[in-house]
Amino acid sequence: MSGGKRFIDRTEELMTLEKEYAKESASFVIVYGRRRVGKTALINEFLSRHKGCNLYFLATQEAETQNRKAFRNQTADLIGNELLKTADADWLTIFRLFSEHPAAERKIVVMDEFQYIGKSNPAFPSVMQKIWDTVLKDKNIMLILCGSLIPLMQQQTLDYSSPLYGRRTAQIRLRQIHFKDYPDFYPGKSEEELIPFYAVTGGVPKYIETFRDCRDIEEGIEEYVLNPQGYLYEEPYFLLQNEVTEIGSYFSLIRAIAMGHTKLSEIAAELGVKQTGLPKYLKTLMDLDLVEREVPVTESYPEKSKSGLYRITDNYIAFWFKFVYPYRAFLERGEKAYVMEQIRKMFVQNYLSYVYEELCREKMWAFSSGNLWNYRFDRLGRYWGPVCGEVDILGIDTAGGNMIIGECKYSAAEKGLTILHTLKEKARALEAKTGCSCSDYVVFSTSGFTKGLKDEAAGNSNILLVDTFSPNRD
Repeated sequence: MSGGKRFIDRTEELMTLEKEYAKESASFVIVYGRRRVGKTALINEFLSRHKGCNLYFLATQEAETQNRKAFRNQTADLIGNELLKTADADWLTIFRLFSEHPAAERKIVVMDEFQYIGKSNPAFPSVMQKIWDTVLKDKNIMLILCGSLIPLMQQQTLDYSSPLYGRRTAQIRLRQIHFKDYPDFYPGKSEEELIPFYAVTGGVPKYIETFRDCRDIEEGIEEYVLNPQGYLYEEPYFLLQNEVTEIGSYFSLIRAIAMGHTKLSEIAAELGVKQTGLPKYLKTLMDLDLVEREVPVTESYPEKSKSGLYRITDNYIAFWFKFVYPYRAFLERGEKAYVMEQIRKMFVQNYLSYVYEELCREKMWAFSSGNLWNYRFDRLGRYWGPVCGEVDILGIDTAGGNMIIGECKYSAAEKGLTILHTLKEKARALEAKTGCSCSDYVVFSTSGFTKGLKDEAAGNSNILLVDTFSPNRD
């Protein structure tokens, strides 16, 4: 996304586009992902680096005929063909005229929100297949089809049943950005100061931009989230209204998960419905990158596990359904101060601490990649179950038989030896379950550590203390 005048993040995605542009043959790239994730910003940044004969077309939810006329007129202006504007040209003819237009550099054509045309006319992917096969594939052209409705984009462009299947030369599924990139968006703020911002905005560039000028997270929440005229007040409605038909059912389901009902049976009980009716709704939310199914990291066959829990993957959606949706009546009456008071009471313990755990697990992957230990774990996540209750961090090195166990604490009090003793007890129980030997212990804390725990870690190289996200071996 764009941070000031400098484009931030998306290095790998831009590299993919540049490689496709550099090909001597025609290239055909699919770019897709949920709304607000920065697809258009990525494409605009790429286009800004290549100032040749570029055609960027944004499809609308109008009929295919209206989109074709708009595309025709835009093409006519670009290639300087006034006659084309008055012609009742079909898609094939328009693309042929564009492809034959002389240009000094490689031509790029982008069709953004491509799925809207296919939604209006289900046969349109077949039209695009013919255009690619007969007009574009042998030209010095780069075709980019971009879309937001993930299931529709997959169905129209990527699935085996699609006429376009097998023709793409690359695809990019754009996901939320990582916490490690937040300092670029909020210069001057420490990692600890950034955690609350991440907890609310997640990795969605549009949300991050909205909060960039806020002094602290409370200012942003009051201005943009709790204010009925604020940009993000109605965001979940806008996000889902074009993706699903039964928006009320999805809202009820997401709220149930946000309130802590994470098992399938608990969700069904909360909603008063049968469990058998929920999987199709949950699958849609997973396809939209809004929900995921999580299983204990010790499970060898996750897809068959009966211990699965559902969690909301979008931090803003989770925050909104936990702290805004239940208080809408108060906000509509102008009682923003009361709602803000409730958020202050619950934000850290009931919400922020769980986001911190996710960030700690993300950091563990970075530590492993940086060879912080003499082995690399291939599985990392949480554990919950009868063996030892809950474990925040469990990394398993399957090949070497090593295991690393850890705890994450977002609180005001220093962490002491009690946490280490508890971890060792849990480790013994998990060693018997996994067949791995616990090699290392990790404690993450935002409030530091007691002298006793520091002294213990100083004398044992297998104990790592992490102050927020900085490993401390002293």
